[in-house]
Amino acid sequence: MSAANLPRIEHEVTVMFYDTDCAAVVHNLAYLRFVEEARTIMAEKMGMPLRQMVETGLYPVVLRTEIDYRSPGKVGERLVVRGGVSELSRVRFWVDFEIVRPDDATVLVACRQSLALIRMPGAKAERLPEAWFK
Repeated sequence: MSAANLPRIEHEVTVMFYDTDCAAVVHNLAYLRFVEEARTIMAEKMGMPLRQMVETGLYPVVLRTEIDYRSPGKVGERLVVRGGVSELSRVRFWVDFEIVRPDDATVLVACRQSLALIRMPGAKAERLPEAWFK
């Protein structure tokens, strides 16, 4: 099912020295951290702020990550993470993100993740909120 009404986000990050390897190129794990940060901000826009997750025990949990590294980012660059929910089913949803260097519009990374809402403790999957489908 389409997720056209759910929020999309743009989140700016600056590549810090600790995000890079010895050649001052962004390390592959740093890109996943950039995606994680953007996905957490998007969850808040979808009505799931961090504090509420802790209080209710309901968390979006990553089931699968697909990522294509297309071009290297470098220390000191400003990058933009763009994305949002692209697909919904009863208990699973997909998010798509790209990390772009806005100075030249180069897409550095394309990432697609599958998630489910999991109730803790017990790690039980729950149906997605009806409001997401409207």
